[in-house]
Amino acid sequence: MIANIYKPVSWTSFDVVKKLRNIVNEKKVGHAGTLDPFAEGVLIIGTGKDTKILSHIAGTDKTYEATLKIGIGTDTMDREGKVIETAPVPKLTVHKINKTFAGFLGEQKQTPPMFSAKRVKGVRLYTLARKNQTVHRDPVDIHIYKLQLISYESPFLSFSVKCSKGTYIRVLGHDIAKSLGTAGHLTKLIRTAVGEFDVKNSQTIDEFSEQWLSIEA
Repeated sequence: MIANIYKPVSWTSFDVVKKLRNIVNEKKVGHAGTLDPFAEGVLIIGTGKDTKILSHIAGTDKTYEATLKIGIGTDTMDREGKVIETAPVPKLTVHKINKTFAGFLGEQKQTPPMFSAKRVKGVRLYTLARKNQTVHRDPVDIHIYKLQLISYESPFLSFSVKCSKGTYIRVLGHDIAKSLGTAGHLTKLIRTAVGEFDVKNSQTIDEFSEQWLSIEA
């Protein structure tokens, strides 16, 4: 079974896996791409033999909506981190923001953040980051297909982005802020699509549970 679940804020992706494992009473359950605890939105869950296709789904393009608070930078590049930088909030116009966005389109390399689930020599980077350890991370190839402004009301800048697998939107937000001449961190992140799976068709965990129990009854 493949399920399009709407991951709530504060849950880890593995929290969702564990919950669905209990609901469907299946030991083999996985997901197609981690979402940070502060983020919400589409998380694709696979069970049983269908876990085999999760790697294919994880490799598809993703779409997000994010809100960037400029003027303040954190160590995690999101609202859950410690403030490590402050900078003046510049006067921005829609034209300047769109011009900056244009510079991020296309193929490029991005360095994974220390606060991430990526493994280096078998160790999760966030495990090292919590010990104030920093290690070398090889930049990865990513592709930004679309980057559009949703709204700007200082100091909050909201945007949508369609990108390739392996793109960290926290890093993108941080880099956008830098290009605008300031600091920044994400205060909100919603994954609205994973390949063909859209947020409009996603189910909350409660909705999934109710549907599953009605089928089993």
